[in-house]
Amino acid sequence: MTVVYVLAHFDDEYCGLPLIDEARAAGQDQLFLYVVDYPSETVREHRHAESRRFLAWLGLDPSRAVHIGQQSRAVDGGLHKALPTAYAALEAALAGVEAERFVCPAWEGGHMDHDMCALLASQAAQARGVPVEMISLYNGQGLPAPLFHGGRPLLENGPLRRFKLGAGGLLRWMLAVRFFILQRAWLGLWPTMFWTYWTRGFAVQRLDPARLRERPHNGVLLYERMFGVPYEEVRAAADAFVGRGH
Repeated sequence: MTVVYVLAHFDDEYCGLPLIDEARAAGQDQLFLYVVDYPSETVREHRHAESRRFLAWLGLDPSRAVHIGQQSRAVDGGLHKALPTAYAALEAALAGVEAERFVCPAWEGGHMDHDMCALLASQAAQARGVPVEMISLYNGQGLPAPLFHGGRPLLENGPLRRFKLGAGGLLRWMLAVRFFILQRAWLGLWPTMFWTYWTRGFAVQRLDPARLRERPHNGVLLYERMFGVPYEEVRAAADAFVGRGH
């Protein structure tokens, strides 16, 4: 049985470190699937190598970090525009895999690619009758631009399953960022996630498929103000994908 992570970008798995450690301690197989592609082969190979080194440090097989973005034809920031091909690539990668559960970024309005990974994971999980757990990366609920919450789950996404990190677990997470230190986004995201984990701890939520028919939260979403992508555009793409049955 395998824990399958449906992730948008290389380094998204870092945000789920306590969950990865839990599965490793339980002896569970883990498979990490990255759905979007990058503008150049150099960027793609560099970021893939970062994730592979991270998994090796965790004691996992680096080859379990599998890039399906080239098959999905979904460019970074445009996963909602390529949902049918992304889902086909996901299903192809899952051939012969007996999934125990799926893990994905949360439906939270932070990044449109993350939200679409929640949609893809939900569809794959429903086809297999297994659950999905969500990891919060970032969202802008209740905050003015350019502020955002890091690793802070939305209450709208349901009950929390909490992890006790302790000082050692928090230090482990802090130091692990070195595998992705060249990614400039961590300059802003890392401190906000650290603050959340320090003050609130780490938690995941089980995805209710009905939640994907709702706006992530009231007010302007982070990806609307950060990337200029309206929720209505993403909503329409998601509805069309589900409506056509893939």
